[in-house]
Amino acid sequence: MMHRRAYGMKIHDLIAKKRDGEPLAAAEIDYAVEEYVKGGIADSQMAALLMAVVIRGMTLRETVALTRAMTESGRLFDFSGLPGPAVDKHSTGGVGDKISLVLLPAAVSCGLHVPMISGRALGFTGGTLDKLESIPGFMTDLSPDRFERLVGELGGCFSAQTEEIVPADRKIYALRDATATVESVPLITASILSKKIAEGARGVVMDVKCGRGAFMQSLEQARGLAEALEAVGREIGFGVRTILTSMEETLGAAVGNALEVEEAVSVLRGEGPRDIAALTHRLVAEMLVLGGLEEGIEEGIRRAEETISSGRALERFMRIVEAQGGCLDLDDDALGLERAPVRRIVPSPRSGYVAGIDPRHVGDAIREMGGGRLDPGDAIDRRVGFVMLRKKGDRTERGEGIFEVHAPNDVAAERAARRVLDTLELSDTPVAPVDIFLD
Repeated sequence: MMHRRAYGMKIHDLIAKKRDGEPLAAAEIDYAVEEYVKGGIADSQMAALLMAVVIRGMTLRETVALTRAMTESGRLFDFSGLPGPAVDKHSTGGVGDKISLVLLPAAVSCGLHVPMISGRALGFTGGTLDKLESIPGFMTDLSPDRFERLVGELGGCFSAQTEEIVPADRKIYALRDATATVESVPLITASILSKKIAEGARGVVMDVKCGRGAFMQSLEQARGLAEALEAVGREIGFGVRTILTSMEETLGAAVGNALEVEEAVSVLRGEGPRDIAALTHRLVAEMLVLGGLEEGIEEGIRRAEETISSGRALERFMRIVEAQGGCLDLDDDALGLERAPVRRIVPSPRSGYVAGIDPRHVGDAIREMGGGRLDPGDAIDRRVGFVMLRKKGDRTERGEGIFEVHAPNDVAAERAARRVLDTLELSDTPVAPVDIFLD
């Protein structure tokens, strides 16, 4: 922290100032972030300030100041001495988004270093750390020294935000999830970039989601976030590349922590849903271009495809899992992961073409079954979720399975199935499938 703040500031005054639509000075933002990390500002007060930001917004100057204050709240890493460039990827959050699990080992196998600091379930979307922690023994709470060592030895790893790594964002991230202050471009921008800058990457490729299952539900909102990320990156001197992708339906077929690990491994085996593979290839290609290892996206895509088809990415993933204490059994259909006791296939009520299933309701149904959090300290049931058997554009007949629900008990299964089935849209005429890439 740069300690630009003046003495005598009060959080009450800053809340009122932002409530009234006035911009906060960099020193005031420094004060709010520093005092909250130290415990000098209560959760209720920070929640009020966050809500004022959601309602009133922030200028570019304020967003830059918030990003810097959060970045400087903890330890900063430097991977510039490694033989390959350090580049990371981040998604704004989606339902069924397990891309990081496939992308990190693929990108590392292509010569990049990926020091990935990931998050937990936020709102109706899943979190990379929660997915990985469904692997028996997998440890995400890495000390800074171990994080640094694993990036050097294996090319990358998955780490949670410890108290030393961007502690401001760690606290604010959890509070946003519990106080309905997730959907804010300045807060999302500062949260993402502070982690990426602090973790020692030279740049980040941003997958900005748009649609019913994303925080940015319109293309205009998604473009606004992409532009904000790039603008703050330019101001700070940090490389940012953005792509816009659809979240009108779940990404892949599996939704839910353990189920998504299974699906990620299937993609690393050269199998699995095509949308997961296509998005992974594109994002790795963008990372290779940003890191200077490829000149064009098409060359990068071919390189990403080859590293997965050769088995190198799966081998690297297994090495990272082992290094972080995890145990996966590739000879077991369930990979040694725990499965939910109730699994039920839900049939289509009539024949037709699938015109849509609301992904937000899928995410909310999982959270209600215990697969997500209503409060920051909630425990998660990593077994629960859905497997979508039909996607937009698919033909289904009456009585055929639309999705499979994995639940802790029969009552939860019935409630979750009904919630998702109520959003099913069927058409009597053919429907075009979702085009995942919007740019």
